[in-house]
Amino acid sequence: MWRGRAGALPAAIGALCRALPPGSRPAPETFRLAKFDRPEASLQIWRLLYSLLKQIHDGGWTDPDTIGTQIRFVKSVLWYYGYGRPEFYQLPSDGSQGSRELLLAFSWLLNRISLLERLLTVNRVKIGDEASVCTCEDNNSNSWKDRTEIALEPCLKREVDVRYLQWLTGRLQFQWRSLHVDHQEQCKLLHKIHSYTSGCHMDQTIGHFSVTETDLIRQPDSYKQLLQLLESETSQLEAFLEWKRLEPVYWHWMETVLDTLDEDGNTFKSEDVCKEKNTLPNTNLCCHSASNIIGEIDKLTKDLVTLRDGLHELVTCKKSAWYEKVKSRERTLPDEREFCVAVRTITEAVKLKLSDLKCHCAHKKNGMHGLYRLVFKDKHSASKTGFLSSVLKEPITNVVNATEVISELKMEEATLKRELKRLQEECRHKLDEIADGLVGVICIPPMKR
Repeated sequence: MWRGRAGALPAAIGALCRALPPGSRPAPETFRLAKFDRPEASLQIWRLLYSLLKQIHDGGWTDPDTIGTQIRFVKSVLWYYGYGRPEFYQLPSDGSQGSRELLLAFSWLLNRISLLERLLTVNRVKIGDEASVCTCEDNNSNSWKDRTEIALEPCLKREVDVRYLQWLTGRLQFQWRSLHVDHQEQCKLLHKIHSYTSGCHMDQTIGHFSVTETDLIRQPDSYKQLLQLLESETSQLEAFLEWKRLEPVYWHWMETVLDTLDEDGNTFKSEDVCKEKNTLPNTNLCCHSASNIIGEIDKLTKDLVTLRDGLHELVTCKKSAWYEKVKSRERTLPDEREFCVAVRTITEAVKLKLSDLKCHCAHKKNGMHGLYRLVFKDKHSASKTGFLSSVLKEPITNVVNATEVISELKMEEATLKRELKRLQEECRHKLDEIADGLVGVICIPPMKR
């Protein structure tokens, strides 16, 4: 299919570089240098990872003052996605080495989170007004337990001041409120544009202009810039199609990178073994006489007898203590009537949980996910088409009413509030149990806001 893997590899890496956003394209030579762990490629790949992940998470790329800030950001994002190589998190914060580890992390992102597809989605030229809607079940919550068991365990075990966590919580709440206010202002402006331009669009299904189309009417010269963006996106999509055709060549090459990593690791291990062998004493080991050996055997025999007697006494004490504990536990067990009441209560609670779960699963069966185009319809046209302020997704037959989305989100909000209240009650009971065990301590609850 290809003209040989050796000749197809440069084409595959070249297509990969061209499929990346224009401001974040590395030189293909960087990949070859990273395979052999050359230090001159480390900083380039650190900056590459930072720029790509920043576009996904922050929607833009602002180069900070120090490389250490970039490295900390990349490590935190990789940890969030569950990347588990300890060698990656042990790389120095100055970016002086570790280009091969960075190449492995970059390739892992390509496969694990579909990095190229997500970048194409984020940087897509948006002609129409869109909104991100998701009513699907969150499947990522179960992976947090696994994420806490990877290479950052020493960092996570450090003590953190509670006041610092409270400050972070307050800062997050303030930013959330600011974001909510900005989003409300954006919705008001979108409503003005959609209502003022109603009936002006060529496509009667949409019926109004978007923000981009309104800006083109106000500033006709800006179409050149939009045309350049569309051409750049087209070339990027062509490179992506070429990359998908040559992608197996790249992964075969990554297997050779792993083989090189294993060979270097075995070399280091053999060198360490040789050093250990050289440090061992080689001659003049003392030879014991027969009498010394017999004396040592007698001493070891006495020590073993003493140890056996001590273990026997310890086992006897443990057995007696265990029997007493079992008897006390038997006395505290409830009678048959109390036990039946407790079982009945637990059964009812389980049935209630299962019914909620069934309703939740049936409700989430046809969950929506993805970008939807915003289409405004007034009451008169909505009576004809059947939807008001709808969210429209391609193809045009998939039309969703905004009121349906709002009702589903409100139901999800109510479920989350119930779960939050349950967790708060559990924490309150645990705190009460801890407070009961403290002597001479008065616990003052925080003031209600």
